Amino acid sequence: MIVEDEASIRRFIAINLNRSGFDVLEVESGEKALEHFKSFIPEAVILDIMLPGIDGFEVCQRLREIMPAVIIIMLTAKGQDMDKIMGLEIGADDYMVKPFNPLELIARIRANLRKADSVRLVADSCLSYIDLKLDTAAQRFYKGKTEIELTPTEFTIMKVLMKYPGKAFSRDELLNIVWGKNYFGDMKTVDVHIRRIREKIEDDPSSPQFIETVWGVGYRLRGE
Repeated sequence: MIVEDEASIRRFIAINLNRSGFDVLEVESGEKALEHFKSFIPEAVILDIMLPGIDGFEVCQRLREIMPAVIIIMLTAKGQDMDKIMGLEIGADDYMVKPFNPLELIARIRANLRKADSVRLVADSCLSYIDLKLDTAAQRFYKGKTEIELTPTEFTIMKVLMKYPGKAFSRDELLNIVWGKNYFGDMKTVDVHIRRIREKIEDDPSSPQFIETVWGVGYRLRGE
């Protein structure tokens, strides 16, 4: 699904996605996206931030509530770093800065879809750590008996950390493992996703019990 109010940009993206074998639904507003989301059931949403009516941030939040596993890639204006950070904070998996190369967008879509598939198809179906449980077969995450909704990217980060408790991962390592070696984003992406995970799983995100910062390196799951 492409959610973009500028018809020329929307059509340009759609043509390139069609040529790459994707089935595409084009919508020009957030309201239309929410209206058609359940009937179209997209695997990925290309979502512009600056939309008439409901903006891209609100659309992202509402799509996450409807379908937590959908891939969301937000389109931001050049130089708008706060838009990138806010988009990641509210649940986007990735972002592209306008103007962009359509081949890079397609590469990012495919990388995110592969990441989601690897989460669903991984053989070791359950990982546990203290009172955290990650069920990769069902793609569910629990703290105690409470299920916590994670985005595909958050789920993959937790899978990596829970496989190797006590191991420190650099931001570069996490970018390569989770987003792929050809990812063009910056390391702030990792920080934003870690912060968002902490807000979901930690009793006190400012004093984390589970994911600790390794200063000058990156992050690790605190060894039991």
